[in-house]
Amino acid sequence: MMGTLAALRALYGRIGPDWARDGGAGRREMLEALVPVLDASARCDGVVREGTWSYGDDARQVLDVYRRPGDGALPVLIFMHGGGYVRGDKDITPRVYANVARWFAARGYLAVNMEYRLAPAAPYPAGAEDLAAAVAWIRHEAHRFRADPGRIFLVGHSAGGTHVAHFALAADFAGDARRHVLAAAILSGRLRADVLPANPNAEGVRAYFGDEADEHERRSPVNMVHAAAMPLFIAVAEHENPLLDCYGAEFFMRLRACGNRRSQFMSMPRHNHLSIVAHFGSGEDLLGGLLCDFFARHGGLPAAAGHG
Repeated sequence: MMGTLAALRALYGRIGPDWARDGGAGRREMLEALVPVLDASARCDGVVREGTWSYGDDARQVLDVYRRPGDGALPVLIFMHGGGYVRGDKDITPRVYANVARWFAARGYLAVNMEYRLAPAAPYPAGAEDLAAAVAWIRHEAHRFRADPGRIFLVGHSAGGTHVAHFALAADFAGDARRHVLAAAILSGRLRADVLPANPNAEGVRAYFGDEADEHERRSPVNMVHAAAMPLFIAVAEHENPLLDCYGAEFFMRLRACGNRRSQFMSMPRHNHLSIVAHFGSGEDLLGGLLCDFFARHGGLPAAAGHG
């Protein structure tokens, strides 16, 4: 595994500087390299995929549940994928993004890999509303999955990170679901709605947030921070999609500046916008370990719980 991990790190380092301008070649190469690694991890992690369920009426309102066999009520980890608001699925390959759920399930969480409605059919704030619906569904079905309905944690990537931030911060559409979520992580999230020429997903931003610049500013999570926000872990990649690293740092700075001392920030060396989540299960556990530590401080499992 160490040799494989070194090769993956070398690959991240090689494609990283060209990540934002290589037309997707690095993305394809990276996902192909991860196939045998994540396959091997899934064969030995002891995790069972319990099935796919609907948490709403739309065809995209579905989620997969993963856990290790055993008794006891498990804390819940919900993962929300990205896709620029207008695309994306819970399974962009047979292993990604299920690898994130499997990694947390191997460490003792009931892990959920969720899908959600997309723009333009489902504009702002549909993503956060779907997340709230998934949280409510999990709580209602907690007995079926032997889940602890009072210990729920969130991880969102890219556009999914935006939706997690809106769920955590916005006053008007998380409803009762927010008080049951103890902490959340935002990985490479778009935390400012911009349509700058450098943004490769500008059309997705318009489709989700609308066309008005004033609305973009008002609906940007960086402008919603407050001192009483739930604990938030913000991570960005060294080789990000344009400006997402800046927005992540700005978001963290604003949280701290307004008096929120429970937030945390890191930049993942060598990694890019996709590998920051695609690497879960590859043998590199730096980010995963920090997330487990962070969640443990806010009611989650001790970091050493579960597998490996």
